[in-house]
Amino acid sequence: MSEREDFLTWVHSRLREAEIAIHNGDAGPRRAIWSAREPVTVLGAWKNVVGQEAVGKLFTLLEQGFSDCKSYEFEVLAADVVGDTAYTVGYEHTEASFNGEPRKYVLRATQIYRREGGEWKVAHRHADTMPANDWA
Repeated sequence: MSEREDFLTWVHSRLREAEIAIHNGDAGPRRAIWSAREPVTVLGAWKNVVGQEAVGKLFTLLEQGFSDCKSYEFEVLAADVVGDTAYTVGYEHTEASFNGEPRKYVLRATQIYRREGGEWKVAHRHADTMPANDWA
């Protein structure tokens, strides 16, 4: 198996599990796959943050708001690994409740990863809602 295939296996297992967990109100698995090194950044669909402390607070807010994940799929459009750095670009299809309100949405998501201690860690996330006219 190639390095890219190994990375995508991680994306479709450990990363996916962490995203399902946070959409069920548990940010622990997401925290575990995020880099403990600076810089870390989120340009999110809801909030932008820079640095470990701010990212941690964002994850707490998300886990307090999300619940009842019915489905989560990451449709990877592009991905690559170059040394100890990797990226993914794709669509996140999610159905979960936020503050008790059921929601179904698609985010365009780009993430950058770095290998730390032999494991992939997320260092940057950029996600935004997909405009309806992009479905064509």
